[in-house]
Amino acid sequence: MQLIQDNPDLSAYLAADEVIDHRHPLVRETAARLAKTAADSYVYAQAAYEYVRDVIPHSADSGDLRVTWRASDVLEQGTGICHAKAHALAALLRAEDIPTALCYQRLAYDAGTGHCVHGLVAVRFHGAWHRQDCRGNKPGVDAQFSLSGERLAFPPDIESNEVDYPVLYAAPHPAVLGALKNAPDRPHLWENLPDAL
Repeated sequence: MQLIQDNPDLSAYLAADEVIDHRHPLVRETAARLAKTAADSYVYAQAAYEYVRDVIPHSADSGDLRVTWRASDVLEQGTGICHAKAHALAALLRAEDIPTALCYQRLAYDAGTGHCVHGLVAVRFHGAWHRQDCRGNKPGVDAQFSLSGERLAFPPDIESNEVDYPVLYAAPHPAVLGALKNAPDRPHLWENLPDAL
């Protein structure tokens, strides 16, 4: 799949905003701690990925009803769905000057009777974008950081009308962000996440 930047300016994928708030002290502190033992940007990127994937549980897996969307809140509260975790990873990577995009999939759930938009990131190394899924592993899900071939949590099934969206966003998609910001709790969010972009 050919990945397409929604903004041709690579600096847009290093920017801080209200969601990917990589200038926040907690994001900076976490990035500095992870960078301390990293020999280079690749090692740091993998460490940041594994931190978000493994240390911050996906709220559906842990049963946490809180909804987070801002990167610093995800790190502070230690919870989030895939989109929130992608925001946190993007902030940690951008904090160390690694261009990072947000990207999405449309996946089936409830035995294929419904669909939802799933969030991931793409990192830029060696002149190319590489998608990574920091959702969190569990039985049946084994996502890994990789630049040599995707190791995502959920490879799309075309027969189930699942889709890999090729666009790389510099900021969260408005439909996804609106659902996150307006949700009082995770059950409400599940009912209101977009089913397509």
